[in-house]
Amino acid sequence: MRFWSIFAGQGVSLVGSSVTQFVLLWWITDTTGSVTALSLAGLAALLPRAILGPIGGAVADRYDRRGTMITADVISAACVIVLMGLFLSGGIEIWHAYLAMALRSAMQAFQTPAAMASTAMLVPVEFIPRAAGLNQTMFGITLLAAAPLGALALTLMPIGWALTIDIGTALLGIIPLLVFRIPQDRATGRPDLRSDLIEGVGLIWKHRGLQSLFLLMAAITLVVMPTFTLVPLLVKEHFRGGAGEVATIEAAAGIGMLIGGGIVAVTAPRSAMLWCLGGFALAYATIALMALAPSNAFWLAVVWWMIGSILYVVGHAPLTGLLQSKLDNRIQGRVLSLLMTVEAMAAPVGLALISLLGNVLSVRSLFMLMGVMGTAITVLGFLSRHIRNLETNLVELDGRACDEQSLSASDGPQNRTILK
Repeated sequence: MRFWSIFAGQGVSLVGSSVTQFVLLWWITDTTGSVTALSLAGLAALLPRAILGPIGGAVADRYDRRGTMITADVISAACVIVLMGLFLSGGIEIWHAYLAMALRSAMQAFQTPAAMASTAMLVPVEFIPRAAGLNQTMFGITLLAAAPLGALALTLMPIGWALTIDIGTALLGIIPLLVFRIPQDRATGRPDLRSDLIEGVGLIWKHRGLQSLFLLMAAITLVVMPTFTLVPLLVKEHFRGGAGEVATIEAAAGIGMLIGGGIVAVTAPRSAMLWCLGGFALAYATIALMALAPSNAFWLAVVWWMIGSILYVVGHAPLTGLLQSKLDNRIQGRVLSLLMTVEAMAAPVGLALISLLGNVLSVRSLFMLMGVMGTAITVLGFLSRHIRNLETNLVELDGRACDEQSLSASDGPQNRTILK
């Protein structure tokens, strides 16, 4: 009951957040038509989360995760209320949207690791892979509902009033957190948050498989992440579409994530890394195929984007489930947040490079380039035995052992097993 209530509440809240993201990105696209402006929006949405991610993970391990999630949701909702007033008063500027996106990104740095680390405490361990698939299904439903809802809201009402959807859904997300308690084993062995941060980095540094995984995900993110920010511009410039077409392609992504999450939830794949690498490689190939679609074949781009979303989830959900099931709950917040931080730090670099390339290449050419490079980098992951064998040699990093003593070179080989 607790898992399903919190799961449903967070899903509804995500719909509202996605509507706001859709509205703001389309407003920036329609107002500027600029790769640079959209890249700056991407930076605002990613950089604060990257910088604060390690702190958010340490907070999730040391302090009350439920309280962290509630606080983050409340502050994010307050940002939307301010935006509503600016839009309705006619005083909105581009930098206002950037600032709101940055503040909401900062809150995600705290909310996301708290939510992800809570999952393992709300379900039996054997259900964790399926829970990861259900979470991806939830994201698919979010995209499926948010894009048409955002486009409809923009058609029926001013942007300021369209943002009210986010306020209502945020309240629905907070209510289950106020009602239900989330069990938690807290990291308590170190004197302060700084020690938690240092230890979290040390845990990853000592494990070659996690090192390799983090480097691979950083490289992939650097190359591929800009596509998600630039989709509205591809639709507008290459396919000559508007908000309705952007909503259609976003809805296709939602359907794809829904199908992919369902596949993972039903099958609970055991060879997580093979699913991960194979799914990612094929998913990124569809980015190039989407860009190759003729300008009068928007339907083909929608199909490829949906297939890519299915494949992405088939790769991403097993990886998340693997980390949640193998890592001790006392350190999950730090490890998962550091992975998100590595990805989020790589994304702004990718956006900056794409912004420069956007001055000499068309948005269609950029998509083809990013798709080909993303596939090539993922294929290289198959060549790393540390990544291929991560599922079998991943250290079960024990939070209790970490509380009792810091890991050091004297602890033994890098890939020793610390049993729970």
